[in-house]
Amino acid sequence: MGNKIYRLFEYAYIAMAIFSAYLVFENWTENRNRAYLFAFFTVLAIFMFFFKRKFRKKIEERNDNR
Repeated sequence: MGNKIYRLFEYAYIAMAIFSAYLVFENWTENRNRAYLFAFFTVLAIFMFFFKRKFRKKIEERNDNR
């Protein structure tokens, strides 16, 4: 059960990255500062996806070795 929750959060970060990227393109011409903020959120969400993925795999490995 815990594994499924970790995977759900991983994909939620990808969804947030996609939505933030969309907002970057929407705000690029009108409000450049807001676009930069959402670009930062996009990069952060992608980083968190890979971080959480590595963390989940580490936990799975540790549980398999028991």
